[in-house]
Amino acid sequence: MSQDSLDNLNNRLKQFAQARDWEQFHSPKNLTMAMIAECAELVEHFQWMTEEQSMNLSADKHQQVAMEMADILIYLIRCAERLDIDLVDAAERKIAINEARYPAEKVRGDARRADEYD
Repeated sequence: MSQDSLDNLNNRLKQFAQARDWEQFHSPKNLTMAMIAECAELVEHFQWMTEEQSMNLSADKHQQVAMEMADILIYLIRCAERLDIDLVDAAERKIAINEARYPAEKVRGDARRADEYD
């Protein structure tokens, strides 16, 4: 997703909230709580599936999962806007941190946490 795409989504979401006078409800606390609820709804779609089933969703299930992911993204974008966080910049910085914590030559094929390596 490009920065322009993210900015466009942010602008649309901000206009949506302003038109409904909902910004008063969009505190970081409320937005993150709503996002976690949507994350739980996403998890429910995969609960009790095998790994293979989770990779081969029906068209209907795929659409439902996409809508839950959209809800999560919407709340994340709104929360970032309210906190003045540049999500693309933050993600790029986090990737750099993870690259240093998990060097490919050391962790390839191993899913342990960083603190579990020698």
